[in-house]
Amino acid sequence: MAFWKFSALRLGIMAVIFVICLFLRLGVIYSALAAAVMGWCITYLFFRQMRDEAGRALASRFSKGVAAPRTSTEISDALAEDSAVEQHGELRVDSDRKPKPAQQPAHQQPAQQKPDEPRSTDQS
Repeated sequence: MAFWKFSALRLGIMAVIFVICLFLRLGVIYSALAAAVMGWCITYLFFRQMRDEAGRALASRFSKGVAAPRTSTEISDALAEDSAVEQHGELRVDSDRKPKPAQQPAHQQPAQQKPDEPRSTDQS
């Protein structure tokens, strides 16, 4: 019902603007174009709630009983996850935790230089 109310409102606004444009002698084609553009603009700017209700009504009408579409990436990820759970029993992923940095032995760590010390150069 909301869709039909919104459509009737938009058509009524377009009819009024069309008649005004014809009265101003713009011609039939220009009047129709002006009425369509201005009707869309007016309903878009000033009748948001009615437009949103019409959109929800239309979406619910066409999406009843239809599952959300899944991409091939989502499907392959789900299959990989299912196979990992079947093999290992339980799959635990801690992707929100940062990995601990690897500890290097003291003899492999580079020496720290102070920023104000000049670097020594060998000029023999």
